[in-house]
Amino acid sequence: MTRIDAKFASLKKEGKKAFVSYIMAGDPDLETSLEVMKGLPAAGVDIIELGVPFTDPMADGPTIQLAGQRALDGGQTLQKTLDMAAEFRKTDDTTPIVLMGYYNPIYSRGVDRFLEDAKAAGIDGLIVVDLPPEEDEELCIPAQAAGINFIRLATPTTDDKRLPKVLQNTSGFVYYVSVTGITGSQAAQATEVGPEVARIKAKTDLPVIVGFGITTPDAAKTIAGVADGCVVGSAIVKEIAEGKPVAEVLDFVKGLAGGAHSA
Repeated sequence: MTRIDAKFASLKKEGKKAFVSYIMAGDPDLETSLEVMKGLPAAGVDIIELGVPFTDPMADGPTIQLAGQRALDGGQTLQKTLDMAAEFRKTDDTTPIVLMGYYNPIYSRGVDRFLEDAKAAGIDGLIVVDLPPEEDEELCIPAQAAGINFIRLATPTTDDKRLPKVLQNTSGFVYYVSVTGITGSQAAQATEVGPEVARIKAKTDLPVIVGFGITTPDAAKTIAGVADGCVVGSAIVKEIAEGKPVAEVLDFVKGLAGGAHSA
């Protein structure tokens, strides 16, 4: 059982929905992003998604693209991101960490070496948005063998014919993208998301977490209410981009987590 599985089991026992937050590693700099990361669990975050900056982030909207650019300009690398996770693990051995990014930096490092290093750093799951199920032999199956969950995205365009393929080797949870488009581009609508989540849950026992288009505590509550939880990324990254003090960023996160947990 991974930390992700354990977290969902304990949330289920408490009758609570999951709140997942995304931050970009190294944004606006390594020290600040580590400080934010360390404060997330106390702010109510159940699972941390840690973005690995990449030069061509095609699934991300302007807010996260710019965060990645700031991180890269500051010298953030895949190694420094793994180091960040390892540093976090010194004081927190229970909060799951999911690395979210693109395949190129992993491929450059070499899959075997990457998985070994990720496991040693305390990484629990991977979301690699540019690796479709047809490429499962590449990273997904080796990751599962290494005890790291491989989390897949389902979208409004994932029809009933495609869905079984998407779910095939997924573990940890299914990430449902609530909008057709990029991160931070439009608001998620519970009336549209609810039936889609039900459709996915009819095909899998995995928790379904909804992301993209959630920016307020009310929205977090509404969307978590029709799923097993929700993810907020761009809205948090925007607070960081505005140069807010870490305490203020964490206060904002606390409000969002409170919304999701009250669903």
